[in-house]
Amino acid sequence: MCAMHRSRGCQALGRRALLAAGLAGGLSRPAAAADITGEWARFKSLYLAPDGRIVDTGNGGISHSEGQGYGLLFAVASDDPASFDLILGWTSRVLKRPDDALHAWRYVPGAANPVSDLNNATDGDLLIAYALSLAARRWGEPDRAEAAAAIARDILRLTVRPLGRPIGERLLLLPGVAGFEHPDGAVINPSYYIFPALAALAAHAPSPLWGRLVADGQALIAAGRFGRWRLPPDWLFLARANGALAPAAGWPPRFSFDAIRVPLNLAWGDVPLPPVAADFLAFWRAFPPPRTPAWVDLRSGALAPYAGLPGMQAIAQFAQSAWSGAPDPDPVPPDAMTASYYSAALALLTLIAARTRRG
Repeated sequence: MCAMHRSRGCQALGRRALLAAGLAGGLSRPAAAADITGEWARFKSLYLAPDGRIVDTGNGGISHSEGQGYGLLFAVASDDPASFDLILGWTSRVLKRPDDALHAWRYVPGAANPVSDLNNATDGDLLIAYALSLAARRWGEPDRAEAAAAIARDILRLTVRPLGRPIGERLLLLPGVAGFEHPDGAVINPSYYIFPALAALAAHAPSPLWGRLVADGQALIAAGRFGRWRLPPDWLFLARANGALAPAAGWPPRFSFDAIRVPLNLAWGDVPLPPVAADFLAFWRAFPPPRTPAWVDLRSGALAPYAGLPGMQAIAQFAQSAWSGAPDPDPVPPDAMTASYYSAALALLTLIAARTRRG
């Protein structure tokens, strides 16, 4: 399940974004790998098929580029080249688009045409390219760096667009090649701004667009927040005429399963947005983990009558620690790995982010 389809300013990157570009080194240290090896083994036993497909158990057993990217990233962090090759082989063989370096977003097992929609999901491609860049550095494989660069160039070429006048200076990361630009504006997913990945790929495919994309992404996250708690929506609409922002039509106006990755990406990439962090902290103080609701309706203020997935709670705990200066808690709650594929993936991402920040 790619999050894109889930139903439920500057020329240089700057000091903090350059710090994020060095995350490859953080993941390459043996201590960091040792911390996640056991959790990765559990993840593989539950969600990795023998052919290299990561199975989304919470979404009908499908697979998608997001999940494949997560699997590749976890394999690098755990120093597991065999699993990396297995996952990459399936991903390239089954999801690779015919005319560029990007990947189809979804595979449906048992369907007459399991890959019927060749549109990509940009977060999945960012994750795949980021994992390739880390693998190239960790295992000394220049072919991986070349593959990361090819994906990075096509992300810039096919999914990065100015919205157009009067907001022509604002550069957008579209969620996919097709379907998100409209005559009256565009739709983005704030959680697709994976700042560590953007910084790393800027080194593989140098372009001034990366710096603009990072700066504009931060500005959109800061401005595109709504409701009592000033939280970002899963999907955000930008009006072409005046630059107005609103939760995008076609999805519930919620901070939920997608947008929970926004604070993870900010804390992981050491992105300084103090007002955003303060609002997240206020929300989590009012509804502390592990009872933080799974979603908030940004129009009505209604809260989910159930708690978020354990992996979502792990993100809340990690971001609170990162922004308050407190020691990181154990970011893998006891039931996070077994709750679902997505919960497990979020928990492992949080573990990697926490270990990276510790250096």
